[in-house]
Amino acid sequence: MRFIYVMSVNSALSSACLMLNSSFAFLSLPPLVRYASLMIDLNTCGPMVLDALIKIKNEMDLTLTFRRSCREGICGSCAMNINGGNTLACLNKIDTNTSKVMKIYPLPRMYVVKDLVPDMSNFFAQYKSIEPYLKKKDESKQGKEQYLQSIEDRQKLDGLYECLLCACCSTSCPSYWWNGDKYLGPAVLTQAYRWMIDSRDDFIEERLSKLQDPFSLYRCHTIMNCTKTCPKGLNPGKAIAEIKKMMATYKEKRSSAI
Repeated sequence: MRFIYVMSVNSALSSACLMLNSSFAFLSLPPLVRYASLMIDLNTCGPMVLDALIKIKNEMDLTLTFRRSCREGICGSCAMNINGGNTLACLNKIDTNTSKVMKIYPLPRMYVVKDLVPDMSNFFAQYKSIEPYLKKKDESKQGKEQYLQSIEDRQKLDGLYECLLCACCSTSCPSYWWNGDKYLGPAVLTQAYRWMIDSRDDFIEERLSKLQDPFSLYRCHTIMNCTKTCPKGLNPGKAIAEIKKMMATYKEKRSSAI
């Protein structure tokens, strides 16, 4: 039989690190925390890291805190740092190689609410700032008929609308670590680009004008950590590059109009 040995803790302190492999798992927290040995039978546990976390919480340590939602790999709630890379716990399998240890942390460079739960307030405030919804200048037909678009225009949104807002890409970006209060980050900029190229939206120039300051867009240095870590296989780096090209055209058009 295969077991995971667990060190159960009083998880009132934040910044938890969960270490797992097919033989051992324990929570590593700051000193002065009480530990008690527990054991998980992997034969009664699902194959994913999220399965192990749920089993620990349900059967071992009710105070262990993490986010999860639909369990179908599309919600983004269970984003965390596993083995040094940001990903979704529901998509990451427990490594059966007993010589390796899986280290699990909250998403990096964010304030931690508790254990594996980061504070997403700034991230979602930035998302709100780009007005991520369809905007029309003529609202007389709103709610009366559909806004149609061609198959070609619809295909332009592929690779953008699938974003889960899990923040894996943004929290893997050094530029976002340094300027997270001003730089919008890969996830939010990908969403901004999604609406800029939507043929049904009438506020492209207004959306671009909001990104003209030195930080909102131009802190991206094409490191491409965002693209490497995206659990959905999207390319935020390309979306940001496309916004920069649109911005150059927008500035030329604006300069010629003056």
